[in-house]
Amino acid sequence: MALNASVAPIPSPDEIIEQCSSAAERIGALTIDSDIRVVSTKEYRQAALCLAQAFVDDHVIRYPVDTPDRAHWSEEEKWKLHLEALEYVTYAHCLKGLVTTIGPNYDCVALWMPPGKNMDDFFTMLRSGMWRLWFRFSAEGNKRFFDEFLPLLHYSKQAVLKDRDNDSYYLVYIGTKPGSRGQGYCRKLIEHVTHRADIEGRACYLESSNDINPKIYGKLGFDTVRHVYLQREEEEIRMDLMVREPTIKALESRGKL
Repeated sequence: MALNASVAPIPSPDEIIEQCSSAAERIGALTIDSDIRVVSTKEYRQAALCLAQAFVDDHVIRYPVDTPDRAHWSEEEKWKLHLEALEYVTYAHCLKGLVTTIGPNYDCVALWMPPGKNMDDFFTMLRSGMWRLWFRFSAEGNKRFFDEFLPLLHYSKQAVLKDRDNDSYYLVYIGTKPGSRGQGYCRKLIEHVTHRADIEGRACYLESSNDINPKIYGKLGFDTVRHVYLQREEEEIRMDLMVREPTIKALESRGKL
């Protein structure tokens, strides 16, 4: 339905943000960088492809794919499953969370779960296709993903954030295509949400699976608070749990200090 601008005044940016009905919509309205945009469900495949390329060698993301009982699979078969899993996850975040991108061709993509949101409900699992992973992963892959990986992430986040678990911004995945790195895309996508979190006085949380990432995230205000391990490989795979507290300046402006 088109709106007639002569009937009502055009709202200010602050008014637009307040009128949005969900946390994801509020963040999407808060455009710090004009190159950042929110990914719709129609674009989930392009966003997932970016993440698949970014995480092609990531031991955590590939944990349920590179299993001993799939050792006979070709790398092409494993790549297709790797991409398929990320398509389901990305679509679920388009439905219930926030997916943002930057660059001319989905060069960097971030999956966020805003406060009060999750993708664990039956409808989201069904519509996103996440349920198909039970039939696509091998027996060992299912044990790794459903019995170890997901519960570990859930209970670790709960243990770290405690009563703020449902009142924080969760950076689930962020990745840049190999050919688009070094342009500050990740920083822009992260700051797009942390700026909103500062305004609201909320913490941000993430897990890092790359040894160089904690230093990078540290420059954006995140601190490592705990290490957890995936244990079904020959060698344990470490993940760093990191939290970013809202800035003192933002809290002072809200009268919380």
